[in-house]
Amino acid sequence: MKVLIAEDDLYTREGLIDILENEGFEVIAAENGIRAIELFRSEQPDCICLDIMMPEMNGYDVCKAIRKEDQQVPVIFLSAKSEEIDKVLGLELGADDYISKPFGVREVIARIRAVTRRSITLNSEFSEEKTINDFRIADLFIYPSELKAVRKNLEIELSSRDIRILELFSKNQGKVLDRNRIYDAGWGVSHMPNSRTLDQHISQLRKRIEKNPGDPEIIRTVHNAGYRYV
Repeated sequence: MKVLIAEDDLYTREGLIDILENEGFEVIAAENGIRAIELFRSEQPDCICLDIMMPEMNGYDVCKAIRKEDQQVPVIFLSAKSEEIDKVLGLELGADDYISKPFGVREVIARIRAVTRRSITLNSEFSEEKTINDFRIADLFIYPSELKAVRKNLEIELSSRDIRILELFSKNQGKVLDRNRIYDAGWGVSHMPNSRTLDQHISQLRKRIEKNPGDPEIIRTVHNAGYRYV
């Protein structure tokens, strides 16, 4: 799972990076609001943690800009501002959660996992049902409510986007899926397709779910056409 941290304080930013990377998250970080929006657009993170008081652009304005482009990606505010009115404003702007500083390591991790799980059950834009049931693809058992896949005794962390993409492949076994269809499943129809973003995501997903990412058995490339699960 890829998490964007937007925090102008160097020590807090580096501390969050260490915490999340130790838990197996992929982390990208921004030191100001403008950079946060740039990374959001180029990296397509699965969750965003925003400080409120940042240079260039504050967290509230970053959240508003992100929500104009993406209604689903989970957003958590991290801030020393603990007054009730600030929490209400943050949530009204579209944030999914709000954590006041100082915060505990386990709290941050638990909140991130909670909001990404909720994004599966609360948003029905990508599925005919409001929830995605457990399913199997190849030798992987996928558990959407737990954001994980299991192969024998190995547990593999997945993002909600990974699960939506894998569900699409599982329902279309043997069919070639073009990039637009996969992109719509993972990112939503409101996003402009970007083959670089999709191909990078598939590459990272293969590293986690394929026994041999260099010779994939689950998500195979069909040149000049898209991808296929055989």
